[in-house]
Amino acid sequence: MSTHPTTVTAPEGLPYIDVVRDFDAPPAAVFRAWTDPSLVAQWLRPDRLTMEIDHYDARTGGSWAYSHRGPDGEAYAFHGTFHSVVPDESITQTFEFGGYPGHASLERLTFEPLEGGGTRTRSHAVFESVEDRDGMIASGMEGGLSEGYAHLDDLLAAP
Repeated sequence: MSTHPTTVTAPEGLPYIDVVRDFDAPPAAVFRAWTDPSLVAQWLRPDRLTMEIDHYDARTGGSWAYSHRGPDGEAYAFHGTFHSVVPDESITQTFEFGGYPGHASLERLTFEPLEGGGTRTRSHAVFESVEDRDGMIASGMEGGLSEGYAHLDDLLAAP
């Protein structure tokens, strides 16, 4: 169980979301968990959903697509493109929910080393409009993100 909070900031009237989260693992391990599809499948999901990866090519110019599936069998598809992947430092990618096509966000994620060997991740996601950003917040994104990060904590702590 992590003691690190997930901080989500969505300033009024601005089309972006910032997320900051610390992990008790070095940047190389956290970066690998974000880019290795076999690891991504283990943590990038809310508690009540399973994850199915269609493809996940985490390199500059690569793309990704996956679905979360609920207990009722309903699937929620997502896809995007990796615009820039700098090992152990940053990932810039698009993110689009299949249920709301044509409304992609652009996200930059950084991996900062912390004293003691941990990592701080910072994400800055820019949306096409405040309405798109508000829709993401209203979707329950913050709760699902916190649950996924708890799974990532467990994965990083495993021997």
